[in-house]
Amino acid sequence: MEKPQITAWLKTSCGWSKGVRAVMHKYDLPFTDKDIIQNPAFRWEMEQRSGQALSPCVEVNGVMLPDISGEEVEQYLLKNALVQPNQVPVSVPLNAACSDAEHAAMSRGEPVQFRA
Repeated sequence: MEKPQITAWLKTSCGWSKGVRAVMHKYDLPFTDKDIIQNPAFRWEMEQRSGQALSPCVEVNGVMLPDISGEEVEQYLLKNALVQPNQVPVSVPLNAACSDAEHAAMSRGEPVQFRA
């Protein structure tokens, strides 16, 4: 099976972004990880390509999936037969937002510890 071409616009530390990365690792999918926090140009690119400002955004074979969770990415990949189901465990929730405290810490530039 040919691997899909995937670009993901993600935050450095974010529950949703960690879920998307976990799906990529679960299915051993190579992807371009564009960190919108470390590189503001990637945020601008994401907004231009997706038409909105919420992340994560994931583009799979040219199809933009805006403001999406890891769980939704996995469902899309399975529904479109881009991956085969597997039982590989993931180390983070695939559908979890950051808490208000985690968002506040990120705003202050502090490192964030996520709970599984």
